[in-house]
Amino acid sequence: MARTAFHVTVTGQVQGVGFRAFVRRCAVELGLDGWVRNRRDGTVEIVAIGDPEAVDRLVQQSTDGPTHAKVEEITVRGTDDDGTTGFHERATL
Repeated sequence: MARTAFHVTVTGQVQGVGFRAFVRRCAVELGLDGWVRNRRDGTVEIVAIGDPEAVDRLVQQSTDGPTHAKVEEITVRGTDDDGTTGFHERATL
């Protein structure tokens, strides 16, 4: 299976509500590689690598997010596969 990589930015009330852990759990269940991190501007950044349909499902699940999240916007663009294996939470950038 070819790996396809996508860069996802999520805006809204997405920090301090368990959003990164939610994304990590969903990504692992979908068999995706990549990472998620908070950004100092209040957004959450995701790099998801794997089957494009699985990435689409991750984006759909992220639209709702965990209980206390309020997602305002999600942007998705293609990016380079950085070789990450597994799915991890990274430190804030």
